[in-house]
Amino acid sequence: LMKARIAAVQYKLRNIDDWEGFVAQVNFVLNAAADYQPHYVLLPELFTTQILSFMENDNVPEAVRELTKFTERYIELLKKYAVKHGYFLIGGTHPNFRDEKLLNSSYLFTPSGEVYTQDKIHRTRWENEKWKTDQGDILRVFQTKHAKIAILICYDIEFPELARRVAEEGAEIIFVPSCTDDRQGFLRVRYCCHARAIENQVYVAMTSTVGNLPVAGLRLHYGQASIITPSDFPFARDGIAAEGVINEEQIVVADVDLALLDENRLKGTTIPLLDKRNDFYGQRPELITIK
Repeated sequence: LMKARIAAVQYKLRNIDDWEGFVAQVNFVLNAAADYQPHYVLLPELFTTQILSFMENDNVPEAVRELTKFTERYIELLKKYAVKHGYFLIGGTHPNFRDEKLLNSSYLFTPSGEVYTQDKIHRTRWENEKWKTDQGDILRVFQTKHAKIAILICYDIEFPELARRVAEEGAEIIFVPSCTDDRQGFLRVRYCCHARAIENQVYVAMTSTVGNLPVAGLRLHYGQASIITPSDFPFARDGIAAEGVINEEQIVVADVDLALLDENRLKGTTIPLLDKRNDFYGQRPELITIK
């Protein structure tokens, strides 16, 4: 099997009254995604902040720390669906405490019930200044039975070095769970996903939160899911295998052909992964002062 099917969920944040309300919506989207028999399902960054809508949430740093108390319940809930439906679930992200650090982490749930994490490496100003979170320090590539994958959380896709490092380790699909509040923020992530797919000849799947929440600092969301390809003849015409309707609740599904990547990396119109001049990048640019 050289094709992988990806389902990316545009998760609509709604006001809920209790934990059961969260469970009900997760149950709906993860069962709905299963109808398409995907190999991978992707949820957006910080979609668990929906839980804050039934908690005291005016004190921003305190609220996110309260949210970490749901970590075990969140893990048990999502693990169940990956096992039940037999897909790899990139469970968006969830704030959690580990080693006395407050991290924004993406959880990867496997069909056999294992759970892995990828922490966010670069924090946005909001995470740094308002939430006072810590940065992750480990970048991972996961060899799954369908493809080699990596997870770069939202802002992390804006750093080309990270995507290049995972591509050089053989990553074929980069998953980008994202959470943005306006069009500019969304487009920063989206445009960078296209750039990374072209530079590294990989597929990039992204999704975002949509909807509104009565939660301090997280009231408005702007987003769209997409499955992005390299830009060359064998792939989608615009480098977009599939994309959703902006700000609507939906699931976007596409098949990606992994054999095409191998071929494209050797015989593509351009082959940036192979053409990179490793001998050159240690040098500093010459500075010429012109009077």
